[in-house]
Amino acid sequence: MSAQILTFTCEDRVGIVAAVTGELAAAGGFILDSQQYADLETGRFFMRVVFSAADDGEADVRARLGKVGKTFALDWSLVRADARPRVLIAVSTTSHCLNDLLHRWSTGALPIEPVGVVSNHETLRGLTEWHGLLFHHLPVDVGNRAAQEAALLDLFETSGAELLVLARYMQVLSADLVERLAGRCINIHHSFLPSFKGAKPYHQAHARGVKLIGATAHFVTSDLDEGPIIEQAAERVDHRATVSDLIAIGRDSEAQVLARAVGWIAERRVLLNGKRTVVFR
Repeated sequence: MSAQILTFTCEDRVGIVAAVTGELAAAGGFILDSQQYADLETGRFFMRVVFSAADDGEADVRARLGKVGKTFALDWSLVRADARPRVLIAVSTTSHCLNDLLHRWSTGALPIEPVGVVSNHETLRGLTEWHGLLFHHLPVDVGNRAAQEAALLDLFETSGAELLVLARYMQVLSADLVERLAGRCINIHHSFLPSFKGAKPYHQAHARGVKLIGATAHFVTSDLDEGPIIEQAAERVDHRATVSDLIAIGRDSEAQVLARAVGWIAERRVLLNGKRTVVFR
């Protein structure tokens, strides 16, 4: 017996849960965990089911899910619970998010399989290679942006990556690349979106005298820093906090928020819901 994770979304209607769980039971599946959500505003239904089944019964499970999937027009996915998604990480020069992700991965706390790190600078090559991962230097400027993004996309596809994580990559992706990676690229932003977008957000926050700072992990879309939000965190500050204080506190939040977002995606807990997300925690 092995555990598997079924996730799906569809138009909401009566009988979905009964049909899906009935087919799993008919295939000998034993449900270990089940979460569901009906969005009454959009009329969409979302579900995540963890179940165990005989190792030689996967074909039967898939056939049964395919049948019920046609009936209810399910957009569904089935993976082994121990499957680790292949992840490509993009960085620039700051190391805190990359270091945190690689530490969690190397200690078994983050269920991913990093396929490498790509950067427009050489700064983090040592950290990457110390962890035994490939480092890909793809410098970018105004004149070569299209070629650089083509190389990045090729690297993503040839490595078999399922997710591109912008761990403080600090580059705005083109609309074409964003479209090619729709639903497969996430970013960490050092503020509560949509507040303080663009350059030097902590300087902007300090100038406004904010009392809360935080970080936001979100899917990347063509609308800059406005993609569906996966996770956020907040830290309270006061008038004594300098810009340096805000940056130090913010970096801790960024690393933690990004790690949670990556982990939830790896565990198939995040489903897109238009401009929002459903996160089964």
